[in-house]
Amino acid sequence: MSQASESRSESSGVSGVTVLVIGATGGLGAAVAQACLGRGWRVRALTRRTDMPAAVRQAGSPWRALGGVEWVQGDALHAPDVLAAAQGARFIVHAFNPKGYRHWREQALPALRHAIEAARVHAARLCLPGNVYNFGPDAGSVLREDAPQHPLTRKGQVRVEMEALLQDAARDAARPVRALVVRAGDFFGTHAPASWFGELMVRRGTPLRRVLYPGHAEVGHTWAYLPDLAETFVRLMALDLSDPARLAPFERVHLRGHWLPRGADMTDALRRVSGQPRLPVWGMPWVLVSLLAPWVPFLRELREMRYLWHVPIALDNGHLQALIGPEPHTPLDEAVRCSLEGLGCLEAAVPGAGRAVAP
Repeated sequence: MSQASESRSESSGVSGVTVLVIGATGGLGAAVAQACLGRGWRVRALTRRTDMPAAVRQAGSPWRALGGVEWVQGDALHAPDVLAAAQGARFIVHAFNPKGYRHWREQALPALRHAIEAARVHAARLCLPGNVYNFGPDAGSVLREDAPQHPLTRKGQVRVEMEALLQDAARDAARPVRALVVRAGDFFGTHAPASWFGELMVRRGTPLRRVLYPGHAEVGHTWAYLPDLAETFVRLMALDLSDPARLAPFERVHLRGHWLPRGADMTDALRRVSGQPRLPVWGMPWVLVSLLAPWVPFLRELREMRYLWHVPIALDNGHLQALIGPEPHTPLDEAVRCSLEGLGCLEAAVPGAGRAVAP
């Protein structure tokens, strides 16, 4: 029996599903792993860290909810490690991101190629979290999955190339790969360190005393609460298990998430949740960012993404809802509260923090 046949045989029943998560120590990867564990699926995670089994057991560990994960040491940039970790997997969730917004082209594309080959060998569906970086201002204000992709940034162009790699792999007549892309807005959540919300708007580990908002108060913005996005992935994977014909070989869907017609809607939520109606809201010092960008790589990347805060971009989720029904959606104030508590910006804890709420 071939490796592909063995993989299909093992995962034919829901209870026997194995999901490989690449990037499980990141925000979305951890959320997807937790959602899969909640379904009773087996979760395997590829990580370069050698101490993860012990780290998840430590008091106060951000990965305490991942105690049921099987941790496999390896590197997403090393093809044999990815291939070995994917043995028997029905799904591969590729949530890998280069650290610090650097070396995107040098790392993101090779890592995805390794995941594609692993999915091809083991007959797994490759699941990729997407975003709006691959769209330029000409795409329109409400985007369908087939909206034109003319990005203005380097990271946006890499995102276009990543999706093109998946589409080409799905169209390979000899060795096709099934792929799923879920595009969403800016991430926020309990464990979303590499995000506008968790890195700039609030200060991790510090009581909320002010908010730094990057955009205009009257310009709309799209947000994605990580537990909702993770639950969306899991529901689509469950659909692929129960009715594989419903998903295209190269499937793309949009999560509407929290589309806020006014940027101030998010800062208003932060004020309500923190109980500070006069919480100061500062604007992003874009002039200073531009002056320092040539010498500070992180600021250079932020400057590239500035246009996404100056044009309203909403995601049309009609196709997603046709597949799974109403998308998972946690009320904004609850999502913001859970996020702030997880980031250490609020003192009180809410039972069940970080769990997605079904409509």
